[in-house]
Amino acid sequence: MDSVGTKNSGKKKTVISISIGSSKRDARGSLLLGDTEVSLERKGTDGDMEKAAQLLHFYDGKVDAMGLGGTDLYLVAGNRRYVFAESAKLLKQVNDTPVLDGSGLKNTLERMAIRYLADAHVIDFNGKNVLLVCAVDRFGMAEALAEQNCRLLFGDIIYGLGCNIPIRSLAALRRWASVLVPIITRLPIKWMYPTGKKQDSHISRHPEYFADSDVIAGDFLFIKRFMPARLSGKTIITNTVTAADRQMLQDAGVKTLITTTPCLQGRSFGTNVLEAAIVAASGSKKALQPEEYEVFIRKYKIMPSIEHFQ
Repeated sequence: MDSVGTKNSGKKKTVISISIGSSKRDARGSLLLGDTEVSLERKGTDGDMEKAAQLLHFYDGKVDAMGLGGTDLYLVAGNRRYVFAESAKLLKQVNDTPVLDGSGLKNTLERMAIRYLADAHVIDFNGKNVLLVCAVDRFGMAEALAEQNCRLLFGDIIYGLGCNIPIRSLAALRRWASVLVPIITRLPIKWMYPTGKKQDSHISRHPEYFADSDVIAGDFLFIKRFMPARLSGKTIITNTVTAADRQMLQDAGVKTLITTTPCLQGRSFGTNVLEAAIVAASGSKKALQPEEYEVFIRKYKIMPSIEHFQ
């Protein structure tokens, strides 16, 4: 039966993720998808965009798929897709190998993960306070959470732009996105998202929203950068968590850690890595359609990783 695993079997594929994030988070691993063993590697460039472009060019045609981490290729607002100008430049010299930024899985896997957690009674979202630290690049998760009758707070402006303006509905999120996304995607990525050494720095920002939330969800580097020292009794839904991150969360009093991507060799890789692995295993030379990702997610039984600390 097809499933996620780590034993060698059948075909072999290679995936490398080039991230503009910290090289301290570099890792290697392997993943079994059906009868295909996928070798995974993450290389961070510490915020060096030129180095990232050089690495993408170097590995073009030498691996089966590449991930792009620490940024997005595009954001969606309404019915329009806005490409990050800075990210687009990284791909100018990539011609042969598909490059995935994780957007395909954020729209499918993360949506499915929230519904699974509710249906399997892992989390009773009803009436809970839920903070999604940044939703503009995670509309799938945002929409799935909105289905669960929880009290939602989207922290895009609070934690992304540094202004204390909470967003409390999908309708409001869409309105703000229609105004801000066309501007944000023209700016340097580092203005919106922690890159390089900033991924290791910590600035407690508006801890009251963390304190008031039962569930904290979204990008782990946003959570890590802005969280207070204590998160007693909280449930965290995220990914890209290393063994050191896991210990930090446990020490902070987190009750349950859920990663939407599987835990491999002690850490969960980002959605860009897993999306690249699925594309590589499928044999495709381009990103898949949402319904295709859903088929492979079910075929390979890709499930959230759930760890209870208390």
